[in-house]
Amino acid sequence: MSSNEKAEVSRDKVIIRTSIIGILTNVMLAGFKAGVGLISNSIAVTLDAVNNLSDALSSIITIVGTKLAGKLPDKKHPLGYGRIEYLSAMIVSGIVLYAGITSAVESIKKIIESELPDYSVVSLVIIAVAVVVKILLGTYVKAQGKKVNSGSLIASGSDALSDAILSSSVLVCAVIFMLSGLSLEAYVGVIISGFIIKSGIEMMLETLNEILGKRADKEVTTRIKELLCEEPAVRGAYDLILYNYGPDKDYASVHLELPDNMSVKEVDKLTRKLEAKVYRETGVILVGVGLYSYNTGDSEAAKIQNDVTEKVMAHSFALQMHGFYIDTEAKDMRFDVVMSFDIDPKEGLKTLYGEMKQAYPDYTIQIAPDVDVSD
Repeated sequence: MSSNEKAEVSRDKVIIRTSIIGILTNVMLAGFKAGVGLISNSIAVTLDAVNNLSDALSSIITIVGTKLAGKLPDKKHPLGYGRIEYLSAMIVSGIVLYAGITSAVESIKKIIESELPDYSVVSLVIIAVAVVVKILLGTYVKAQGKKVNSGSLIASGSDALSDAILSSSVLVCAVIFMLSGLSLEAYVGVIISGFIIKSGIEMMLETLNEILGKRADKEVTTRIKELLCEEPAVRGAYDLILYNYGPDKDYASVHLELPDNMSVKEVDKLTRKLEAKVYRETGVILVGVGLYSYNTGDSEAAKIQNDVTEKVMAHSFALQMHGFYIDTEAKDMRFDVVMSFDIDPKEGLKTLYGEMKQAYPDYTIQIAPDVDVSD
């Protein structure tokens, strides 16, 4: 078994073990809180118990998602099943959102038809202990989630810490009632519901961003480009795109700018070396390496490149120009321009082609518009 496979197995074990701890803890807390809620006729405590049950169900779904995501690649899914974790996280967020909406409805009913609770010292002690347990559980689960890069665990840990705050508000509400006879629990129930709904929406949006594909982490892309450009022959690394197929399963493609006098044999040796280097240093698998050639030993080509660069970069929509190559004998010129999202690429190309044709009417010009996909 390779080191990468061992790390994957270890990651799955951490997620499953942490989720099981979360399930057992939440089921225990839900049982105690449900008992306190029913005995004391407290809607706030009862809703807190329901919230714990939804957390337990979320952990179960996390385990199932992790097991399915760990399936080996096959002919139908050659890049594996890692993205199933994002689907399981979406289901978890849906459960949290449903629990919040249901809690809000029940709390509003209690405001309309109020019933006085009947707390005891024992019930207060149970709620206080539950707060401490939730803080410990949330801190532990969130730390484990960050350790193994599990969005589901991080979300569960954050949710548990939020639950601790909400349970504290229930405790305060109970103390106020016992001291003054003022019942605020139905209103606290609405507040709790609001926090649960907010948490569910945030989890859903974050997971949706992962599924749709979001901008790659700047530190990662910067590091990859630094590693590539450390090689003397590489003048620049461009068009770096990361493809995510689940947590810690990142693939990438990139264009390298190399001198026009390199042989295919030299390029093959260089790219294989870079692929191994990038994977070793970042864990990202470089699956595609495209090439740009740059002119060597041609002063006229260098002069034209400087002029073209100055004209292109004078436009605010042009973020970067690269891949420039010119054949002065064949009168052929080509280059790429990274355009901002503030302009329609067709409009940007129309402007650039107009200027280039005017400045170099004898040349065949090819301009490729690139998307601003990474920093």
